[in-house]
Amino acid sequence: MKVFHTLLPAVALLVSVVATPGFAGDVTQSTPGISGYDPVAYFTDGRPMKGSGYHVAEYNGVTYVFASKDHKTMFQANPEKYVPAYGGYCAYGVAVGKKFVSDPEAWKVVNGTLYLNLDKDIQSKWAKDIPGYIKKSEANWKEIKDKAASDL
Repeated sequence: MKVFHTLLPAVALLVSVVATPGFAGDVTQSTPGISGYDPVAYFTDGRPMKGSGYHVAEYNGVTYVFASKDHKTMFQANPEKYVPAYGGYCAYGVAVGKKFVSDPEAWKVVNGTLYLNLDKDIQSKWAKDIPGYIKKSEANWKEIKDKAASDL
């Protein structure tokens, strides 16, 4: 009986290590895109919404998290419709040749594309000339998309 009590913790640890990949099979990165916000919610609900670990999908090496199974299904049917512009980096930052991490609460959908900004202050600046900044961003993104943010 004493041997059973000694081995029980080791067996439990082994089972948990072996079983873990089965539960986490959909997750390919530890940091989800858009900081864990649901990319579909911006379009369907008109507001940012945190995703749930129960609904995840990977696209182009990024893991996205969804608030519902329906949102995940919509995303998987047409991911390009929902992923944010510029890999989720700040749209204003890209316009000035930088890659700034964005705040999922500072956003705008323009002509069917989700744009994120560094914060609400930068978003106010970006909003003063959205078409102009998008034009600059499109030109700059070709040059910086494959560069590390720290190199810019």
